[in-house]
Amino acid sequence: MILYLDTSALLKLYVDEPGSDVTWAAASGSILATCRITWVEAVAALARREREAPAAGVVWRQARERLAQDWPALHVVDLTQSLAESAGDLAEAFALRGYDAVQLAAAKALRGAAREGVSFACFDRRLSQAAKQLGLSLPPSLQA
Repeated sequence: MILYLDTSALLKLYVDEPGSDVTWAAASGSILATCRITWVEAVAALARREREAPAAGVVWRQARERLAQDWPALHVVDLTQSLAESAGDLAEAFALRGYDAVQLAAAKALRGAAREGVSFACFDRRLSQAAKQLGLSLPPSLQA
């Protein structure tokens, strides 16, 4: 099984916060996948957390280091013109934010290309509802 992680889900593997335990459970034994833009979103989120809580800066830097170490092992979906156009259609159809639509389009494209099942992990209600409507499965531990 392939588990596609949007940025919110992927970060829960690196930062102990609500939802980390269920994300770890869903990720166990799965091939992990995400979109290229997740790198930018994740680094930006960790940098923001460091600015907002400088006393915990070492935690955020260690999370980024672990992400950098693990990144090559992830199956990464690249953002192509075709994927961008699909994301635009999804943003319009489901009233999604831009990068959320890109994440959904990437998971949808991966499902179309994969030889095995793809589950979609995120922590955004609108995004998970759109994923369900597109027929993407959600890990049982992450269903809202």
